[in-house]
Amino acid sequence: MSGTMVSTRDRVRAAASGPSAPPPRRRGLLRARRRAGLLMVAPAVLHALIWIGIPLVAAIVLSFTSYDVLTPPRFIGLENFRDLLSDSVFRRAVLNTSIYTFFTVPVAMGISLLIALMLNTQLAGRAIFRTAIFIPQVTATIAVALVWLWIYDPRSGLANAVLSFLGLDGPAWLSSTDWAMPAVIVVGIWQGIGLKMLIYLAALQSLPTELYEAASVDGASKFRQFFSLTLPLLRPATFFVFVTSVIGAFQSFDQVYILTDGGPANSTTMMTYEIYKSAFREFRMGYACAQSLVLFALLLFLTLLNRRITGGDRATR
Repeated sequence: MSGTMVSTRDRVRAAASGPSAPPPRRRGLLRARRRAGLLMVAPAVLHALIWIGIPLVAAIVLSFTSYDVLTPPRFIGLENFRDLLSDSVFRRAVLNTSIYTFFTVPVAMGISLLIALMLNTQLAGRAIFRTAIFIPQVTATIAVALVWLWIYDPRSGLANAVLSFLGLDGPAWLSSTDWAMPAVIVVGIWQGIGLKMLIYLAALQSLPTELYEAASVDGASKFRQFFSLTLPLLRPATFFVFVTSVIGAFQSFDQVYILTDGGPANSTTMMTYEIYKSAFREFRMGYACAQSLVLFALLLFLTLLNRRITGGDRATR
C-alpha cells in the first residue's frame, strides 16, 4: 500500500515536471532526423534566398533611387512612386493587364474544366486529345506567337479567310486599337487551356466514386451531381488554378512583345511590358523597380482576396 502511494506520488511529480527526457539513443536519433530535415530543405531555402529574397530586397532598395546602370544609384525617395501616379501609359498598362486577366482566366478555366470532364469519360482516342490540347503549353511562346501572327494576317491569314468564307470582312486584327486586345486575349486563352485541363483532369480522377454511386442511388441527376459534388470537391484544384492563372496573366509578356509590341497606341501594353521597357529600353532601373513593386502588391492582394473569398485554408487541405 505504502509502495503504491509512493509510486503514485512520484508519477504525479514526474507529470508536473513535464515530459521526461528521452533516453540517449532516442536523443541521438532525433538529432539525426533534425539534421536530415535541415539538409533536405536547405536547397529550397537557399534557392529562395538567392532568387527571390535578394532580388526582392534589391528591387525595394532601387525603387527609391535613380539608377541607369552606367552611374551609381542616387537616392530620390518616393519620386519614382509619385511619377507612377502621373504616368498615363502605366495606368493604361494596369488597365490592359486587368482586362486581359478578367477575360482570359475565367474563360480558360471554364473551357479547361469542360474539356477535362469530357476527357474523364471513356472517350475513344482520349489520350490523343489530351496530348493535342497540352501541346501549346509546352510549345515556346515565340513559336506560338509566330503562328498567330500568320492567323491574324489581314491579307493571307486564317482568321480573315474563315470570315471571308462566311461573307464577312475581317479587320486588321493586330493593328486596330479595337481588335488588338481581343486578339491577344484569344491567344492567351488558347495557350493556357492545356495546363489547367491537366490539373482539373488529375483532380477529377481522384474524386471518390462511392459518393457518386450513393448520389445515383438517391436519384440525383448528372446535372445535380456536378453542382453538388463535383464543383465543391474540385475547390482545392480551382483555388490552385485560379491563383496560378492570375499570376500568369499578370506576368504575360512574350505574346504581347511578339504580336503587337504593346501597340497600337498602347492598346495592348501590359505591366510586364512596361517594366521591360522602362528597365532595358529607357534604362530607368529605379522606376522599373517601383513598377515591379506595384505589380507584386497587386498579385499579393488578389491572392489574399481569393484566399479569403474561397476559403483557401480549407480549400488547400
